Amino acid sequence: MVIKSILAGFGGQGVLSMGYILATAAMVDGKYVTYLPVYGAEMRGGTANCTVAIGDEEIASPVASEPEILVVLNQPSLIKFVNKVSPGGLLFVNSSLVDKEPGREDLEVVKVPANDLAAEVKNPKAVNIVMMGAISAQNNLVSKEAVHKAIEIVFEKKPKLVPPNVAAFDRGYDYIKSKES
Repeated sequence: MVIKSILAGFGGQGVLSMGYILATAAMVDGKYVTYLPVYGAEMRGGTANCTVAIGDEEIASPVASEPEILVVLNQPSLIKFVNKVSPGGLLFVNSSLVDKEPGREDLEVVKVPANDLAAEVKNPKAVNIVMMGAISAQNNLVSKEAVHKAIEIVFEKKPKLVPPNVAAFDRGYDYIKSKES
């Protein structure tokens, strides 16, 4: 089975990095994966999104016309992508920045105050990593251990960034797990 996700937000929020780390974690877990980044010419402040497809079989196309998962870090991304999600899909919303409801009753909505949680671990730039923790905790798309390893791989040349990003990931993961109890 292949699960396709769209991750979206403003340029500068780390959307493409989030997708790259997610794809790397899937490879660490031994899964098939594709990663397709998309961003406007304006970059920081403009829109950015990426598609990540993860599966236990070969992936024919990286395009996600009806993704099963949508992660939005800002309100314009919610408006742009919410109607693309397949019925019964999973929608992760950064509730620190998004106050609009998705307007669909057929989605499971997971609200994560990602900016607030990133501030709690004194890493306000790690909103994307907090959201990855939430994704991992909610649906086991990739394992917690694989994301920890992927963070080490991605930040190999900047090892001082590994502990604060692992802490941000764990904060998002623990936030979801605490809601389950």
